[in-house]
Amino acid sequence: MKKWLVTGGAGFIGTNFIMKVVGGNIAHVLNIDKLTYAGMSENLDPLMPLRHYGFCQEDICDQSGLERQFLEFQPDAVINFAAETHVDRSIDSPEPFFQTNVIGTMRLLNVIQKYLPSLAIEKRRQFRFLHVSTDEVYGDLEEEDLPFSEKNQYRPNSPYAASKAGSDHLVRSYWKTFHLPAIISNCSNNYGPYQFPEKLIPLTIIKALNWKPIPIYGDGLQRRDWIYVEDHVDALLKILESGEVGETYNVGGGEERANLEIVTKICRTLDRLTPGKTSYQELITHVKDRPGHDRRYAINAEKIKSQLGFECQYSLEMGLEKTISWYINHRQWWEKITQQRYQGHRLGVKVEADVFQRNTLNFP
Repeated sequence: MKKWLVTGGAGFIGTNFIMKVVGGNIAHVLNIDKLTYAGMSENLDPLMPLRHYGFCQEDICDQSGLERQFLEFQPDAVINFAAETHVDRSIDSPEPFFQTNVIGTMRLLNVIQKYLPSLAIEKRRQFRFLHVSTDEVYGDLEEEDLPFSEKNQYRPNSPYAASKAGSDHLVRSYWKTFHLPAIISNCSNNYGPYQFPEKLIPLTIIKALNWKPIPIYGDGLQRRDWIYVEDHVDALLKILESGEVGETYNVGGGEERANLEIVTKICRTLDRLTPGKTSYQELITHVKDRPGHDRRYAINAEKIKSQLGFECQYSLEMGLEKTISWYINHRQWWEKITQQRYQGHRLGVKVEADVFQRNTLNFP
C-alpha cells in the first residue's frame, strides 16, 4: 500500500480526503496537523484503530519536527492542505496567514528537497508533492469575463489570497529550480460535511436551525463557483494518479451562483426537511459588506476534464441536500464548536454570545 503524508488533514477538506483514502484502502496515511481553531482530530477518530492511519500533531513551520516524521514514515507522496484559509480572519490579522501559508510551505518544501535523495531511484521518480490551493489567487472577475483558466495571471485581493499566491509561487520555484516533483491544484468554493461553521453554507444552516438572523454581506450578489467536497477529493486523487509534474490544474464544480441564491436554496430545502413556524427565508438579513470583497469567481476546469478525465458527480442541488441533511443529523458536532468562546475576527455585526463570541459573517 502506498504511503501518503497529509498535512492539515484535520481540517474540512483534509478530513474528507483522508476518509476517502483510508476508508477505500487507497493508501496508508499519516495525518500531520497543528490543530488550530479549525482543525479537529476527533473528526477522524473512527479511523484511529486502523493500521493504515496515523495522526501526529505537528506544525509545518517546525522543520526539524517534519524531518523526523519523514524519516520515520518514508512517504511516497505529500498532499498539502495545511493553511490558514479564512478571508475575514486575514483582514483582522494577516501575519499568521503568511507564517503558515508561505513560511510553512517553504519549510515543507525544504524537508522534501532534503528527503528525496535518500529514496531509491524508482521511488524518487514516482514521488509527488500535491499543493492544494484556491481560485482566490486569481483575484475576481467582471460579469463579462471568461472563467479563470490556468493561464490567468495572479491578482490576489485579500491577505489570505496573497499568502496562497505566495505559496503557489514557492512551489513552482522549487519545481523549476530544484526539480522537486510538485503539482498545484486551484479549487473553487467547497462545501459539505465537517466544514467549519464560519463559512457561508454551514453558517447559514446553523443560523437557520437556531432561528437566528442569517447575515448576507452587501446585496448578496457576489458570485462563486461551488463544488461538493467529495468531487474535489476525487479530483485530487485523479491529479495524484495521472497529473503531470510542474502543472497546475483548476478544479471547479461548474455551479456558479450568487451568495443570496445559495442562502435562499438552503432556506427552501430546510423548509421542506424541517419545517418551522414560518419560512427560514424570513431570517435573511443584509449587512454591511466586508472590505475588498471579490465580486465574482468562476473556474474553467476544462484542463482536468480533458487531460485527466475528471467529471463532477454532484450537482449543486444534490450536494446541498446531502450537506444540509448532514448538519441536521450532526447537531452535536457543530454545537460543540459554536458553544466554545473561540476568538473570532473583524465583524460588522454583533451576534449572540451563545453562538459565537465575535462576529460570524465570514462569507467566502
